[in-house]
Amino acid sequence: MENRRRNPPRLFWLFCAAVALVVSITARAEALKPWTGGATPQLELADLDGAVHRLSDYRGKTVLVNFWATWCGPCRAEMPSIERLRKSMDGKPFAVLAVNVGESGRVARDYAEKLPVSFTVLLDRDGRTTRGWGARVLPASFLVGPDGAIRYSYLGELDWSGAEVRSRIEALMPKESQRAAAP
Repeated sequence: MENRRRNPPRLFWLFCAAVALVVSITARAEALKPWTGGATPQLELADLDGAVHRLSDYRGKTVLVNFWATWCGPCRAEMPSIERLRKSMDGKPFAVLAVNVGESGRVARDYAEKLPVSFTVLLDRDGRTTRGWGARVLPASFLVGPDGAIRYSYLGELDWSGAEVRSRIEALMPKESQRAAAP
């Protein structure tokens, strides 16, 4: 009996691990913070092919703006979930603008092709846009509503393909697009 008190059964530890996992997943999904940082900063950057994209070009869509770099481990870890989210939102008014911070177009392109990703990769070589958005930690992500206003932010790695995150994104979309997508 005394031995059991010192060494709890394996099932106890498995239970503790399961609870920790659920708490971790729930905490991450609820970590999208409502935006209180004021007006949406400007975003006007070239993509990997040199075409200029402005955030204002995406009015009417919900946009995930994600600041990242290839040297950032958490950035690399969350990229596949961003691509899964993009695929799951195909046909809906949703876009991803992945802003590569401080790297060359070649480095960003090589990485994006290796994954591969189909969302738009923008280049912020001098970091001016990144600083304007207050992205002091990478990855830094912002959800922008169809009206062009930032609604949520998240600093750090997140599983963007999770159900809770997706439901928050869908809630930002215009009501007619949600009805059209319903089975």
